[in-house]
Amino acid sequence: MSIVNERIETTLFAAADKMRGAMDPGEYKHVALGLLFLRYVSAAFEAKQAELAEDAHSDLEDPDEYAAENVFWVPEKARWSRLAANAKADDIGVQIDDAMREIERNNPTLQDALPKVYGRANLDRAIITGLIELFTNLQLTGTDSDFDLIGRIYEYFIGEFASSEGKRGGEFYTPQSIVSVMTEMMEPTSGRVYDPCCGTGGFFVQSEKFIEAHQGKVDDIAVYGQERNHTTFRLARMNLAIRGIFGDLRWNQEGTLTRDAFPDERFDFILANPPFNISDWNGEALREDQRWRFGTPPVSNANFAWMAHIYHHLSANGIGGVVMANGAMSSMQSGEGEIRQAMVEQDAVDCIVALPGQLFFGTQIPACLWFLAKDKSNGTAAGKTLRDRRGEVLFIDARKMGALIPGSRKQKQLSDEEIAKIAGTYHAWRGETREYPYEDEPGFCASATLDEIAKHNFVLTPGRYVGATAAEEDDEPFEEKFERLRGELEEQFAEGRRLEVEIEARLGALG
Repeated sequence: MSIVNERIETTLFAAADKMRGAMDPGEYKHVALGLLFLRYVSAAFEAKQAELAEDAHSDLEDPDEYAAENVFWVPEKARWSRLAANAKADDIGVQIDDAMREIERNNPTLQDALPKVYGRANLDRAIITGLIELFTNLQLTGTDSDFDLIGRIYEYFIGEFASSEGKRGGEFYTPQSIVSVMTEMMEPTSGRVYDPCCGTGGFFVQSEKFIEAHQGKVDDIAVYGQERNHTTFRLARMNLAIRGIFGDLRWNQEGTLTRDAFPDERFDFILANPPFNISDWNGEALREDQRWRFGTPPVSNANFAWMAHIYHHLSANGIGGVVMANGAMSSMQSGEGEIRQAMVEQDAVDCIVALPGQLFFGTQIPACLWFLAKDKSNGTAAGKTLRDRRGEVLFIDARKMGALIPGSRKQKQLSDEEIAKIAGTYHAWRGETREYPYEDEPGFCASATLDEIAKHNFVLTPGRYVGATAAEEDDEPFEEKFERLRGELEEQFAEGRRLEVEIEARLGALG
């Protein structure tokens, strides 16, 4: 019986998740995703093998024939048909581990990327058998749509496991709504794309989707990434492999800020969702780092270190999109206000988007998006000429957007129409669309000059610039209201200190 359903990802995950019983989702995801990957590489291999069989001059057992088409070579003992036939064997877990090693040995790009957890004595064989039977029922014929389906299922599984794991899982997975907003706004259709904390590779996968949706060429993009968590790094490599994306992903245990894997590289697009508000980033040892052109980030918080790192790595016309905690828009602590001011005055900030709450798995912390541009004076994007935006910043308040995901009581997502409105506003503001010229929309978007921003003491909360009704303030979630009020209080304190200095100076002049 084949699995057929309009929402096959949902159906398949529900069936797979039911099998895990009391097993921790953090462990189980490697069991399930590893087998799904194995199912994919075997299906791709078998499809190419059938194609080669039609050519009398082809050698069906020559690995080079497959490598030439970016298809992984799967040794005979690692092929899904063999494992499925032995699904109920006592040593099936050991067989799968051996299959993973054989695939890695024959495909250097997958070296140390695949899980070998199936032969453990404490792993219930019934779980492995059930998953093999479930994925065997996923009928594949080798078409492009089949492999797109596998990619969708894989990405869906990663997202659902992140939800099951709560905050810990959400640290390594950026919700699809956020990825979609960033890729639609930035349009990474060609050039070098970099993610300094790539997690499971969601930005790269979504970038490929963007290209395909707009008839671009995936080969026009070169992918680079770095990840500190080795387990997540392996998931990213499998995620990209399923999509046929071959990128330069690197891992080291020190992390990107301490040990930059690409110190001399510059990138056309940088998309990142760094961990929020981390204090153990080795800031004291990095105080003289060349990346801190806007000021030395505080040792107690790496938020502005991440943004400076990203700006440092932008090419001459590069653009970077960063997911940030809302506090970064208004904090005056430990010199962060001065760093933010320097970023604005040096025209590094192109756009700020306030996001709705509840987009992330396991936490309701509100977040925002920062878009940094290396040169706002001119340039092109997706073949379109951009206008001179120096001295201006676009503010978009999307806090009222989004709706609960069906079946979820806590997590929201943005609709395609909402994503299109946010991205379209940014494109219009940059001067890309003559037929739809940009206009401020009260309560949603506003273009502010540096003088206007200076009057707000360089606080970048969009609500200050776009305006908000009293009703909207009443509906504001507690976490967002707390961050906003704290920002306002810090701004008032700063203004008070400025006035105090000015008064003392004037009194001194009178004396």
